[in-house]
Amino acid sequence: MYNPKSLKAEEFISDEEINETLEYAEKNKNNLSLVDEILKKATQRKGLNHREASLLLACDDKDKVKQMYDLAEQIKKDFYGNRIVMFAPLYLSNYCVNGCLYCPYHLKNKNIPRKKLTQEEIEKEVIALQDMGHKRLAIESGEDPVNNPIEYILESIKTIYSIKHKNGAIRRVNVNIAATTVENYKKLKEAGIGTYILFQETYDKKAYEYLHPTGPKHDYAYHTEAMDRAMEGGIDDVGIGVLFGLDKYKYEFAGLLMHAEHLEAVHGVGPHTISVPRVKPADDIDPNDFDNSLSDEMFYKITALIRISVPYTGMIISTRETPEVREKIIRLGVSQISGGSRTSVGGYAESERPHDTEQFDVSDNRTLDEVVNWLITAGYIPSFCTACYRQGRTGDRFMSLCKSGQIQNCCHPNALMTLKEYLIDYASDDTRKIGEALIEKEIDNITNESLRPKVRDELKKIETGTRDLYF
Repeated sequence: MYNPKSLKAEEFISDEEINETLEYAEKNKNNLSLVDEILKKATQRKGLNHREASLLLACDDKDKVKQMYDLAEQIKKDFYGNRIVMFAPLYLSNYCVNGCLYCPYHLKNKNIPRKKLTQEEIEKEVIALQDMGHKRLAIESGEDPVNNPIEYILESIKTIYSIKHKNGAIRRVNVNIAATTVENYKKLKEAGIGTYILFQETYDKKAYEYLHPTGPKHDYAYHTEAMDRAMEGGIDDVGIGVLFGLDKYKYEFAGLLMHAEHLEAVHGVGPHTISVPRVKPADDIDPNDFDNSLSDEMFYKITALIRISVPYTGMIISTRETPEVREKIIRLGVSQISGGSRTSVGGYAESERPHDTEQFDVSDNRTLDEVVNWLITAGYIPSFCTACYRQGRTGDRFMSLCKSGQIQNCCHPNALMTLKEYLIDYASDDTRKIGEALIEKEIDNITNESLRPKVRDELKKIETGTRDLYF
């Protein structure tokens, strides 16, 4: 029985409802008047439900698909402007007790060396990340109650926040660890985390149980209901996502949107972020083992339709994807990207990128400065801002500001100020030159005219050594 307000996984992610949705979409995909009706609704910037969005996904009329892409691009600009938030993953440990068939960290993989960072090693990694210019991290860890207990995660967060090196500081730590208890989510909240991120991998229960044959992650309901426990534990911002390529993409797309609808229905606030990773090569993992691989074009379409359907959410793309794919997908809805990433346990402090403990192959090997330069050249503002989190603009408070468009009054100026910090402290000469020109141009695009002189004053303070200014 489908019920978005239920707290039971099999009721808010209903297999029957998804299959009926896919049948409906297939039956109506050539009904262009209905497609037009849905697209017209989407222009109101209030989102689409999973049935409406699934019909658009099934429609392959070229003119309509172009309309979807154009609308996604415009909605992204309306809610997030031309800002792209920068972050980096930090892998703490690859010890894991699960048997996930798509992840090289699975328990039975004897090829991969197991490693867990000490607090001293974490300090070295964080300094290396600060010296690149990063201000926001997403910490990652395998699930292992002995090697990676919650106490280790909490200690690591405390260490990360404590490190100040030159002008460097990590101002926001997002956490991507296994589903846990309400009590542990309360501890993460008290530790000052930003967003709690957990990928569903697949919403199809049978496929899920097959892909997770052993370990605590095998429990579909416990994993799928994690975000409700996180919110019960006081975490305002949660991030969801599926690993596209594991199972049928149309099913995953509908399930992902149903999860967003569920969070909105129960908690009054949808996902702060939605990630769109695809299965990629890694040690002991061959993407060809999964027969649901996603073409680039369908990947773009899914991204565009997530942006149209959940217009307020932040969308994340990782360095799993090539620079060419990332360039196209940013235009269609992505608002956060990683830069200079290393997906091994440790490695930022080393000059050569290590591969022995990587969770997946990195397809975009550019440095953070090269990524920042590329974004500026393309007309985007690379943003290192973490102000909303520290100003209490999280959860429903962030969403109300985002949905009304008022968030632009904070985010645009803050993006410029954090970019200014980056340019002075870390950028190459060429990046600094083009970045300064972008800032000067973008000051005139601040919609609140009274803010412009204030922003100029703050930029002058940054030039004379002040750091961490924000509205």
